[in-house]
Amino acid sequence: MNIPKSNLPRIVIIGGGFAGVNLSKKLANKNVQVVLIDKHNYHTFQPLLYQVSSSGLEPDSIAYPLRKIIKKHKTSFFRLAEVKEIVPERNEIVTDIGNLSYDYLVLATGTKTNFFGNKTIESNSMPMKTVSQALDIRSLILQNFEKAAIADSREERQAYLNFVIVGGGPTGVELSGAIAELKNHILPRDYHDLNADDMSIHLMEGNERVLSAMSEHASKKAEEFLSALGVKVHCKTFVEDYDGVNVTTNSDLKMQSETLIWAAGVTGAPVKGLKADALMEKTNRYHVNRFNLVEGYDNIFAIGDIALMETEAFPKGHPQVAQPAIQQGTLLGKNLLKLINGKEMKPFVYNDKGSMATIGRNKAVVDLKHYKFGGFFAWFIWMFIHLMSLVGFRNRVIVLFNWSYNYINFDKAARLIIRPFKK
Repeated sequence: MNIPKSNLPRIVIIGGGFAGVNLSKKLANKNVQVVLIDKHNYHTFQPLLYQVSSSGLEPDSIAYPLRKIIKKHKTSFFRLAEVKEIVPERNEIVTDIGNLSYDYLVLATGTKTNFFGNKTIESNSMPMKTVSQALDIRSLILQNFEKAAIADSREERQAYLNFVIVGGGPTGVELSGAIAELKNHILPRDYHDLNADDMSIHLMEGNERVLSAMSEHASKKAEEFLSALGVKVHCKTFVEDYDGVNVTTNSDLKMQSETLIWAAGVTGAPVKGLKADALMEKTNRYHVNRFNLVEGYDNIFAIGDIALMETEAFPKGHPQVAQPAIQQGTLLGKNLLKLINGKEMKPFVYNDKGSMATIGRNKAVVDLKHYKFGGFFAWFIWMFIHLMSLVGFRNRVIVLFNWSYNYINFDKAARLIIRPFKK
């Protein structure tokens, strides 16, 4: 891998998401050698992937080069690689570009889409966890608009204009609202030969309410906003099968759709090689203690979505969102330096800053510790926090310009089929 030999302790970080990036920043220019490894050469701001899918943003405005993040870190290195295995007995990792030894290993591999073992749905639906997948969804939506315009029958046209989103969490709710805005503002202007009323958006949620991890107030408000946008919300509804056209649910609801987007859950993305009892089989997350040490090891850590830290406040682990990953990455950076210097590490305590979701133009919900509200003010707060959380000044400027342009003109400027998608 051509990493320079050094007398400094080597810390290998696998994963360039929120957890890995914040850890690498905390270790910048300290008396350690840092090697950041990822199979992509960029960090993705995943909370805004749905806007790439719905033509609101270009992908380069929510992605940022990992080498640019560490360019001023004199003892940090980046390698574009996929880690195949961990060999803890030799303190070594095996990758597709070679092997590398470590003094301390940090797993920040995040999650992948969970299809719950349904291979048919996995083969025919559209996941949205990466920039490439978001671009595929964007292309498919626009391609289906074009196909609907030349469809020979109403049934065929309806299948192209039926959009099914499975999963009523923040991703599903936000994407449903964004696609509804395409229907309300773009379809009538760009496709004069189509009737916008023929387009329908269905949000399927297995629980009794959408945004079940948030307050009942947020769920109620979100459903009201979605209904106002024309989204049909189906709670207590599970999609049991999808062959690429026919959608089968656990109820009498059946329909035909050329677009089914799966946002129904995630599972951990572990690396093979660690003891079986270090991994919780049901969620594929590593058991960690309050210092993010993986169970059974004294120099292997896990942070972010892949880490399962059971506490009294969070008996099932912390929520798999950005804030726990950011906070764990930041604290572990401090703790690793303390560990190397023989000092006592500080246990992790999650500072829950609240949760939020946007449903569309002027519509969002926010849950804070003592306040819960929705509407325009919530939408403004959502925009501000997400804008400031983006990595890179350029990305913030581009996103702000796009949002301002879209708001004034009721437009989504990134309606481009750059890379046609084939099922």
